[in-house]
Amino acid sequence: MVALQTLVAHINELLQIDKVDDYCPNGLQVEGADQVGKIVTGVTASQRLIDAAIAQQADAILVHHGYFWKGEAQPIVGMKKRRIQSLLAHDISLLVYHLPLDLHPTLGNNAQLANQLGFDIDAYEGDGLPPLVRTATLVEPQSGEALAQHIDQCLARSPLHIATEREIKRVAWCTGAAQSYLNEAIALGVDAYITGEVSEPTVHEAREAGIHFFAAGHHATERYGVKALGEALVQQWPSLQCEFIDCDNPV
Repeated sequence: MVALQTLVAHINELLQIDKVDDYCPNGLQVEGADQVGKIVTGVTASQRLIDAAIAQQADAILVHHGYFWKGEAQPIVGMKKRRIQSLLAHDISLLVYHLPLDLHPTLGNNAQLANQLGFDIDAYEGDGLPPLVRTATLVEPQSGEALAQHIDQCLARSPLHIATEREIKRVAWCTGAAQSYLNEAIALGVDAYITGEVSEPTVHEAREAGIHFFAAGHHATERYGVKALGEALVQQWPSLQCEFIDCDNPV
């Protein structure tokens, strides 16, 4: 067993949450039992994940997407009430790490997506946390169709591919709903950009810039950071049990 506050303090420091301006509170969002013996990790704190954690008799849930987003209605009613009530009724803590988990240089979503796709991330020379958009040079140049097939094989998700005839030598990526960073990727001079979601203007921007664009799924691109974080916690405390539960989401 690990004291809840010890666990939270460790993750907060590991992910440097005080250095990140985010859209939601990072860290402990719902307090449960004082001691944690089993953690369930997942992408989003949905009712399905909560129910799975209850069935597993978990003491804590660790996710990338939690509650209390900026601009969100504040009353705890309806779906939010049911979710939080389930957590409190079973004394389960909810730990949430959003942008800090995207940014971490080894455990983060962007770093872990690179591992999943076999990309060797370009070095970052700055101080502190790396930027959200990361880049890599491919070992061998390839076509857009070949990269699309590679993404499909690695993520078990066929990406939406806005294609060009351009050969792909350098690629940029940012997991989740990061289609708005396409222009930043274009400015970096890459041949392809991978993210999770797509918006209507994205298609035109990619075509007019002559860059390959891949929307590989918000959920599919963000499965790996929280899973890696859970595994790192078990390395820190071998007595801790941790199970990643993938509640599939087609978006």
